[in-house]
Amino acid sequence: MKRLRALLGGAAAAALATAGIAMASPAAFGSAATSHAGSHAASQAAAGASASAALSNRWYAAAPYLMPLDNDPPSATAIMDATGLKAFQLAFILAPNGGGCSPTWGGTAPVSSDTSVASTISAIRAKGGDVSVSIGGYGGTKLGQACSDAASTAAAYQQVITKYQLHAIDFDLEEPEYENSAAVAHEIGAAKILQQNNPGLYVSVTTAGTSAGTGWFGQQMLNEAKSQGFTPNNFSIMPFDGGFSGAASQTSALTAFNKLLQTTFGWSEATAYAHEGFSGMNGRSDSGEMFYQADFQTVLDYATSHGMDRFTFWSLNRDRQCSPADNNGRTSGTCSSVPQASWDFAKYSVKFAGATPPSDPPTDPPTDPGDPGDPGTCSAAAWSATAVYTGGDEVSYGGHDWKAKWWTQNEKPGTTGEWGVWQDEGAC
Repeated sequence: MKRLRALLGGAAAAALATAGIAMASPAAFGSAATSHAGSHAASQAAAGASASAALSNRWYAAAPYLMPLDNDPPSATAIMDATGLKAFQLAFILAPNGGGCSPTWGGTAPVSSDTSVASTISAIRAKGGDVSVSIGGYGGTKLGQACSDAASTAAAYQQVITKYQLHAIDFDLEEPEYENSAAVAHEIGAAKILQQNNPGLYVSVTTAGTSAGTGWFGQQMLNEAKSQGFTPNNFSIMPFDGGFSGAASQTSALTAFNKLLQTTFGWSEATAYAHEGFSGMNGRSDSGEMFYQADFQTVLDYATSHGMDRFTFWSLNRDRQCSPADNNGRTSGTCSSVPQASWDFAKYSVKFAGATPPSDPPTDPPTDPGDPGDPGTCSAAAWSATAVYTGGDEVSYGGHDWKAKWWTQNEKPGTTGEWGVWQDEGAC
C-alpha cells in the first residue's frame, strides 16, 4: 500500500537539512561521538522531562498518521485546538539508508540525535496529548530487513520507545518487507518482545487490505503471529489502493478480514472485531479511488457498531483542501484532492475516541437554518449513482451542496475538475 512518501523524492533530505537535522554516515556519527554526547544527553533529558501520563488506549487507537519531517507537516497543536484530537501516529521509523540496525526517521535522521521530532512530541504533550510511533510503511529499508534477528530488531525499537517515552507503537508491515518471511518473523518477534518488556504498551499491526480482507502476504503475517503466540491490541488493514470504491467496499473488506481473524486464531466474531482495526486514506488514493467525508462516517459507524479496536487514516498532512479542490485529478501528499475544510477527517478520529469535536453543532436543540451563524446540515437529497440529474438539480455529497450544470448520471460530485458537471455550492 503506497503511503505517498515517494512523492517527495530527494526533497526529504533538503527538508531535513532545513530543519537543522544532521545527516551523516554511521562512521561520521561514530567519529563525532564526543562532540555529540552533550547535545544527545540534553535531548534525551528533554524527551524524558516532557513525557506525559498515558492516554486511554482508545486515543492511541484513533491516532491519525502524521509525518513530522516530510510532506509539509502541519502544526499538531493547531490541529488539537481545532478538532480536540489528542493523539498522533508519527511516521516512519526505518533502517539507515546507508545500512545498519539502528532507528532513523525516514532512513536519514537518526533517532539518537533527534531534537526536531522530540520538540513536536513535547509540544503535543504540553497540551495534554500524546503520540504513537509507526515503523515501516511503504518503501525504504525496514529494521526487520536490516537487523539479524528478532532480538536485535526489538533492541533497535526499544531505543525509540526509551527516547520518546512511548506508550504506543505501530508496526506498519508493507511492501517490500512483508514479502520477506524472515523480515516479517523479525518484526513480529520484536513486537512480542517489546510487548513483554514494556507492560501496558499499546501495539498495533497494520498491513495491506484486499476485498478478501488481506492478501497472501497478509495471511502469512497472521500465521507468523499465531506461530509465535503474539497477540497485539489489533491487526489493522488498509482498504485502499486495491480496487476499492467508497465505504461499502471497505466495510465489506473489514467483514472478510474479521472472518480471517476468526479462522486464523480461533476467535469468536466479537473477539475478532475487538482485535481488528481500520486504516483508511482520506480523499484521493494513490490509485485514484475517492473517499469522502461521508465514506469516513459510514466506516466509523461500522467500526463503532461492531466493537472494532482501531480507526485511523493516512494522513493529517493530507487533511486540507488542495487548490483547486480536486488537484486537477492528481493525488497529493499534502492535501486530499476533495472539497473539505481543514481537518475534516481528523474529526472522525476524535469521534471514534469518544470525544466531540469542538466545531460540531449541538444535537439539542436542533440546528436553525435561519441563523447565519449556525452550520446546519445538508438540506438537499444525497447524491445517488443511479439517479438522473438535469441542469439546476441540487444534491448533497461529502458534506457539501452541489448543483448540476447539465444532464448527468453516475458522475460523483467533486471528481471531474473545473469542467465537471457539478458546481460546488459550499459546505452544508
